[in-house]
Amino acid sequence: MTARTHAKAAAWTVALFLICYFLPVGKARFDGALLEAFHLVRWYAREHVLLCLVPAFAIAGAIAVFVRQGAVMRYLGPKAPKALAYGVAAVSGSVLAVCSCTVLPLFAGISRMGAGLGPATAFLYAGPAVNVLAIILTARVLGAELGIARAIGAIIFSVVIGLCMHLFFRHEENAKVATAEMPDAPPSRAPSEDILFFAALIAVLVFANWGAPSGTASFWDTIHGIKWWLTGAALIAVVILARRRHGELGAWAGESWGFARQILPLLLAGVLVAGLLLGRPGHQGLIPEDWVARMVGGNGLGANLFASVAGALMYFATLTEIPILEGLLGAGMGKGPALALLLAGPALSLPNMLVIRSVMGTRKTLTFVLLVVVMATISGLIYGSI
Repeated sequence: MTARTHAKAAAWTVALFLICYFLPVGKARFDGALLEAFHLVRWYAREHVLLCLVPAFAIAGAIAVFVRQGAVMRYLGPKAPKALAYGVAAVSGSVLAVCSCTVLPLFAGISRMGAGLGPATAFLYAGPAVNVLAIILTARVLGAELGIARAIGAIIFSVVIGLCMHLFFRHEENAKVATAEMPDAPPSRAPSEDILFFAALIAVLVFANWGAPSGTASFWDTIHGIKWWLTGAALIAVVILARRRHGELGAWAGESWGFARQILPLLLAGVLVAGLLLGRPGHQGLIPEDWVARMVGGNGLGANLFASVAGALMYFATLTEIPILEGLLGAGMGKGPALALLLAGPALSLPNMLVIRSVMGTRKTLTFVLLVVVMATISGLIYGSI
């Protein structure tokens, strides 16, 4: 070991010792935040791992095994027509009502299969952000004006972020284009069978996580009332269609486990840290809720930037951002910061960032996060001034 390596190891050892020595155990705020961290990670494990992530891992593994690479390259690859690639990515959230963590295995799957960086990151943002149910509920609870602004902003964001990522890393994308040509193996089954199989997998994910948007009678509540029947029917369809792929089931399980092994530990660690800092909705972590509410008052640059950064760090399960935002608006939050949080929050979270970094590296992850935060801040400023 070199002297520099020894010095670095010594510095980390001293830092760890000082953290342990001055750990504020016994202080109410710290003990409460620590308890909140474990409450949040337990809630996440119970409510999201089995119903959200397991189906998402299965879909990601199925993409890796059952989808021909040529098909991904044709629709989402670096050489795909931009209107087609970004159009498909931007509207994905209207089908997948997923949170910022559940979209990650799907993002990792299409990235591994050769999707271009631009369309892949457009999908990464759009998956949780362009969510029809969330947009409808936003309009119903927080007002039609904010719901429309969220819908327009999320769709535009996904395309602009994807195009910017492609532009910033175009040299790497050009290198990918140079090696993108590959023979497309003939399909081993009818395309319609693959479409039905993936539709059944997506239906399991969507219906198993279908929440009741209101207490009044509506189409969405009707679906919620029969969600487990629909989930069961979709699961039966998956089993029937999977039996026709008996020679590939081992590979499917292996790929799905590979995504789970890569993503799940990072997500759980990130949720633990997010709970320590920010707590659960209605409970406080190390950062007090009333302090957050004061920082997002008005429609100035500071309030919009803080709302964007806070939204990017917090973890929002699907639809939970709406009651949280309703409380903040009641505490004096400006309408600009409200939109900024809606545009940054559902698409990003601290756990989400850790996984994105493992898929596309530190530089691209920081660029993606900065794009979301900056664009959300600018959108909040514009909306707040109208």
